[in-house]
Amino acid sequence: MAPPQAPAAHRPTADVLTVIALGGAVGALARYGLALALPHGAGAFPWATWVTNVVGCLLVGVLMGAIDVAGRPHRLLRPFLGVGLLGGFTTFSTYTVEVHELLDAGALTTAFAYLAGTVLAALAAVAAGLALTRWATRPRRQTS
Repeated sequence: MAPPQAPAAHRPTADVLTVIALGGAVGALARYGLALALPHGAGAFPWATWVTNVVGCLLVGVLMGAIDVAGRPHRLLRPFLGVGLLGGFTTFSTYTVEVHELLDAGALTTAFAYLAGTVLAALAAVAAGLALTRWATRPRRQTS
């Protein structure tokens, strides 16, 4: 039996796939650079991944707020920035592997601090990015 196909209106076009791939490459390179800049040893807190995910979530909030304000942005903006760039930059899969590695190294306190701290900081970052963007783009009153 063949897998179900998405309706034609929901199939990505070549230009959408291209901008997702380009954004993903840029995001992944930025994440790699951050990992090189902030290395960690076995049992140590993985700051590079934590910073990557929290900053990425902050930028997701900013992006969603900016798109909300912009109304109808270019149709390739969200796939490039959201799915591609920020999808390639953030790395919650690495986060789960690092939690497992911390547990294997016997760093239970660090593992649980990283596990909970990442989720809480990431959620707060999305909310902060959205709030900051809404605040920065709010209509200003004219003073006479």
